[in-house]
Amino acid sequence: MASDIFLKIMTYPRPLLITGARGNLGVELVKVFPDSIGVGRGEFDITDKGEVAAFIEKIKPATAIHAAALTDVIKCERAQDLAWRTNIIGTENLVEALLTYAPEAYFVYISTACVFRGDRGDYGEDSMPNPINFYGLTKLLGEFAAKRMKNNLVIRTNFVPRAPWKHKKVFVDRWGTYLFADEVAWGIKDVIEKKLTGVVHVCGSKKMSMFEVAQMVSPDVKPMKLEEFAKTSGVHLTQDMTLRSIRIHPYKISSHR
Repeated sequence: MASDIFLKIMTYPRPLLITGARGNLGVELVKVFPDSIGVGRGEFDITDKGEVAAFIEKIKPATAIHAAALTDVIKCERAQDLAWRTNIIGTENLVEALLTYAPEAYFVYISTACVFRGDRGDYGEDSMPNPINFYGLTKLLGEFAAKRMKNNLVIRTNFVPRAPWKHKKVFVDRWGTYLFADEVAWGIKDVIEKKLTGVVHVCGSKKMSMFEVAQMVSPDVKPMKLEEFAKTSGVHLTQDMTLRSIRIHPYKISSHR
């Protein structure tokens, strides 16, 4: 891994950095940006301020896509210290290192529809965030950290991996403008190529239940309701995560890659 990074630094003196490169979205981003330097958990500790600073000083990226995050809503609720260190402190560490060693870098922060309350849906870039759970709160605070960069872009989205569904039951009453991770990656590429800044929603063109999306990859999944989940977990989920964009066109979700 270290030799690969060194080679890319030599080939591309101001490379594109992708954090969270082993996650569902990060894997797809690395495919879309094949000349990027992708680092994942175990290779790069975003919570270690010194390690982050030393790494950024070495590579001085022209663009940094920050996709590393703790996204498990239940884990964020039950391990709030870990969620805070990963999603907020980690983002602050990266921003501070970039401000020191690559202040003109284009900083792209991957956020979520969960920064909204989810009581009505159809949220635009100008809608007021109001997260209902700790995960959404950490991502919203991460957005504020990202905006410290002069050249920043916050992308809100909601996506699922194009893979068999990992749960046997799926919500019929939780909605979103879902895309698959590979589709979001191409949408992010589109937005970056336009050099947009500020907040942009990369979203699907169709309101769908999570159950409908799951059936596209796992036809045998069974339906369940949020009420059933809340009773067993005690965690509140964003119910209506539907996004719209006043800045770019929506994308069409497809069962085919």
